This record gives sequence, structure tokens and C-alpha cells, in this order.
Amino acid sequence: MGAYILRRLALIIPTLIGIMIINFTLVQFVPGGPIDQIIARMEGQGDVFGGFAGSGSDALLDAPGGFGGQSNVGAHGLPPEFIAQLERQFGFDKPPLERFLDMMWNYIRLDFGQSYFRSVSVVDLVLEKMPVSITLGLWSTLIAYLVSIPLGIRKAVRDGTRFDTWTSGTIIAAYAIPGFLFAILLLVLFAGGSYWRIFPLRGLTSDNWQDLTLMGKILDYLWHITLPVLASTISAFATLTLLTKNSFLDEIKKQYVITARAKGLTERRVLYRHVFRNAMLIVIAGFPAVFVSVFFGGSLIIETIFSLDGLGRLGFEAAVARDYPVVFGTLFVFSLIGLVVGILSDLMYVWIDPRIDFETRET
Repeated sequence: MGAYILRRLALIIPTLIGIMIINFTLVQFVPGGPIDQIIARMEGQGDVFGGFAGSGSDALLDAPGGFGGQSNVGAHGLPPEFIAQLERQFGFDKPPLERFLDMMWNYIRLDFGQSYFRSVSVVDLVLEKMPVSITLGLWSTLIAYLVSIPLGIRKAVRDGTRFDTWTSGTIIAAYAIPGFLFAILLLVLFAGGSYWRIFPLRGLTSDNWQDLTLMGKILDYLWHITLPVLASTISAFATLTLLTKNSFLDEIKKQYVITARAKGLTERRVLYRHVFRNAMLIVIAGFPAVFVSVFFGGSLIIETIFSLDGLGRLGFEAAVARDYPVVFGTLFVFSLIGLVVGILSDLMYVWIDPRIDFETRET
């Protein structure tokens, strides 16, 4: 097992480099880079940085070493010297290959640079937005698994009964509802939209959160996250429940289950001592993808609807504004985390079923 883990760890490096090369190359062909964004704003063609609360290109122009001294340039046409200064400031006076190598060397040293337009380090930005994404990702994944696995087992045991039929209809209907539409429905019904004002409309905590007791803080936090977590979890039940059910049905029909029952073992012991270990392997295989997608990429619409400032909105706004340090820094970190989580899922395979031997498997 140790040799297998070492091989997987060694594969992380070329995989990560490949991801960065592909995305860096694609960016070279995307029009409207950060320099174009600033020039367009200075020429009065709009502010693409308005989505950044409390910041914008003004912060860059007025920052030390920035471009505040050129703010009186005429509205039509900019001097070539000023554009050259912009290119030097952003590093675009270097060839693409040199910029990529410099970027990767900095990332290896865990130096992810500063946002172009916020004068804040990428690490600080990510840490600032992390609580929202942790809340949505962790609670959504946890609730989905805690509900779907027991429900899937129950459906497998009672396959073809009325319980199986109506639960299947319910979860498939839930799966068909878009998350953003369900989020709007929750707001209208329970957040003061048109009916009841039971839950707050925005944020993770109340304004007086610091003044609350420990129990008050916990209850306030749970009060705020109820609707966003429900909206981000609704579509996960169907896939996990049906996957669990089908996995158990496949295992229940196998000979070793018939033998265990013939020996007089109780149904509960057969299900949870013998069938569970084998049937859950395929469910666990999907855990990294579920967690990483919800945690890092699937919360943009939910964050927008519930006014939550998390990693989803950070990534979207950085991509729109061509804030490349934020885009590539978060891409590097999240890709690395996703690859490591994939290795952890293999370790969970072995933990659940020690009969699995990855040493005999080619990577």
C-alpha cells in the first residue's frame, strides 16, 4: 500500500502542472485582460470591478507603486509610456513561458501573490471567503450522505413496495428542481418574501453575533445556514439514494448473502456486517467528487441568492475582472486538494474492505 500511495503522490505533480498549463494557455487567447480592463475604465467605458465590494480599480490606481500619478490622462487615448508601465506592473512585458515559469516557481514556494485589484494577498482572500464554502460544502455533503445512505438501504430491503415507489418519486422530483429555483422558493416562503419571515435573508451570522452566548452563537449560525444548505443539498439526494439502493440490491442477490442467511444470521447482521462493506464501495468512490464540487464550485448561484460572500463568488468575480493571481492561485490550491482527496478515497476503500490490495493494481 505504501508503494501505491507514493506512486499516486508522484503523479500529482505532472497532473497539477498539466492543469495549470492548459488553463494558462487558454487565458492567453481570452480578450480583455487586466490592462484592457483598466484602460476601458479610465476611458469612461464602464467599471468591470463594481462587483468587488469596497474595492475596484481605484484601489490599484491609488496604491503605492500603482498608477495614481496617471489618473489625469485624457479620456480619449492613453500614452504608450503609461501602457508600458501597466504591462511592467502586471508582468506582461515578459514572454508567456517566462511568466508561467515564474508563477509556478512562486506557487511551489507557497507564494500566491496579491490580487490585482484589491491589494490583498490571495491567501488572505481565500481565508476570508472560506467559512461560507466550508458551511455549504460540509453541511450539504454530510446531510446528503446521512439521509441518502439509510434511505437507500431501506429502499433496497423493501424493493418494489409502496414505500420504495413513493420515496423514488419524491427524490426524483427533488432532483428535477433546479437548486436556484428551490432557493428562490425558500426565500419567498420562509425569508419574508411573501409569506413567513422565519429565517434571515442574508449572511452567516447576525449583526450582534459577537454579543451572544456560545449557545446563542451556535443557534444563530444554524438559523442562518438552514435555507442555503437545503437549497444546495436538494439535488444530491436522488443520485446517492439510488446509487446506494442499486449497490445493495446487487450485493443482496449474491451467493454469500444467501449462505449467511442460511446459517441463521439476523437480517440486520447480514446487511450491516457483510453487505454494507461491499455495497458502500461504489458510494464512497463518489465522495471526493461530491465534496469537492459542492465545496469549491457548486455554490455560486446559492451564494448570490442568499448574499453569501464565498469562494464561488470570489472565483466568478476574479474571472470576470481578469484578476489572474486569484484565478490561478485558487485553481492551483483547489486542484491540489482535489488530487489529494482522490488518494484519501482510496485509503477509505482499504479501511472499509481490507481485502482490497492496491499494490497489485497498475496506476
